[in-house]
Parts: sequence; C-alpha cells; structure tokens
Amino acid sequence: MTDQDLTLEEAKDKPTDEKLQKVLARAGVGSRREMERWIAGGRVTINQETAQLGDRVTWRDQLAVDGKPVMVVSPNNVERRVLIYNKPEGEIVTRSDPENRSTVFDKLPRLKGERWIAVGRLDINTSGLLLFTTDGELANALMHPSTTIEREYAVRVMGHVTMDQVTAMHQGVLLDDGMARFNDIQEFGGEGINRWFHVVIMEGRNREVRRLWESQGLRVNRLKRVRYGNVFMPPQLRAGMWMEMPQSEINALSQFVGMRPKKVKRRLPKEQESFERQQKRQRTRRHV
Repeated sequence: MTDQDLTLEEAKDKPTDEKLQKVLARAGVGSRREMERWIAGGRVTINQETAQLGDRVTWRDQLAVDGKPVMVVSPNNVERRVLIYNKPEGEIVTRSDPENRSTVFDKLPRLKGERWIAVGRLDINTSGLLLFTTDGELANALMHPSTTIEREYAVRVMGHVTMDQVTAMHQGVLLDDGMARFNDIQEFGGEGINRWFHVVIMEGRNREVRRLWESQGLRVNRLKRVRYGNVFMPPQLRAGMWMEMPQSEINALSQFVGMRPKKVKRRLPKEQESFERQQKRQRTRRHV
C-alpha cells in the first residue's frame, strides 16, 4: 500500500521519517557531518542493528551510539542555546583526547540532557572565536559549505610581505587539496620582522590560512579567529572564557543562515543557580 492509498486517519498516525544523521544532530550528539562519519564507522545502531548511510528513522525507532541510547527529539523541543568561547592556544577541539591534552569542552558549562556542539574547529595552535550550540540543525547550517560564511582571522606573519604575494593569495593558490584564496587581505601594521594582517576566507579546510601564507614562503607565528559570519569576538572575553549569546543575537544568527528564530526557554531557578556558579568559577579560574 502506498501513501496515496492511506486514509486520512492512517496518514495522521503514520510517523514521518527523517535522515538518521539529521535526527542525531538534532539530539545534540554532534554535527551532521560528524554523525555521517560515525554512521560509516559502524558506531550507530537502529533497533539494535548497525545503521548505514542513507537510513531514515522515525520517533518509533530505538537509536544508540556506541551502545548508549539516544532519545529522538522533536524539532519543536530542541533548545537553541549558543556559546561564544575564546579558545586559547594549546587546546584541541574534541570531547576526549587519548593523550589527555586539554580540550575546549573541559571549560564549558555543563548541561542537563543536552550537549554542546562545536561549530567547526580550530587547530591546537590557533586561538580565538569558537561557537558552540545545543541545536544540531543550527550547527549544520553554520558549517555547511553551501552557506558560504566568512571567517576572519588576525594573522601575524614573519618576514617581508610583497604586493605580488598578497595578490597571489587573493587571486588563488593551488594547494594539495585544491584551489584556495583569501577573499580579503588587510594589513594592520606590526613591529620588526613581524607584520599583522586580517584575512577573510569562506571555508574551513584544515590549516588553510597557514598553508596559504606558507605557499608564499612566509611563516605564520600567531593566528587568531576574530569573526565567524555576523559574530565578532567580544573584546571583554578573555582567552579560556565563554559567554552565552543573548536571545536577540541568537535570533540574528539564525536568520543569518536562513533559519527561523526560536525562543530560548527560561531556566528553572536551580538551573540558573548552577549556570551562575559555573560563570563565577571560570572567572575565579582565570585569576588563579
């Protein structure tokens, strides 16, 4: 029997299916691209059977990642919270590290029944603006190549930079993984052999900013992200500290990627107290 053969009542009862990676991302397990890798790696099961890329699920299905159950969440019940984090050098963007190095998740506020999803990555030697959200759909929209979001970096370069080199990086350079270019390059002064530049790229390939400068025989000795789309690094936010984005800015970020605004639910009194304690703890940690 096809969907056209269903009666009105049967159609109402028929659960709507969705892509597995989309459901997992909405549940806060990770971004869609990350979930696709986990599915391909055999880490996800549907009704106790190993999932495959392309599988679709409904709210009736039982999902698990690494053997741990995942609750299927309705789009209307997903919280859309956003954190701005000033990542210091030396931290890695992963939930756990076999070498026990510091990770960006170590300092984030704890959530009950939700998880922070990192919007993109910064390598261990890069500092600056990193966004986190509880909404997998927002994370996917912010990272998807089709969105073409500007990422702005402050770069300190060692060596003399010529106009020919700047022009080459602006027009495009062939790297190992294809053509790459800066959409904008502006000089911001400097001292001695070190010069500061601000550059803008539209994608987030691995070490792309550093590799573009290296293609011109120049070395980057400081790299900090200062903007992601319409979100700028707050000047008062010190390295290793986070702040939660207010509702108005979350709405602007949502609209920036073509999503409808969603009102953030007010925390219960105990949840608010816990959140405030964690905010105070990071300030105390900063002064230790």
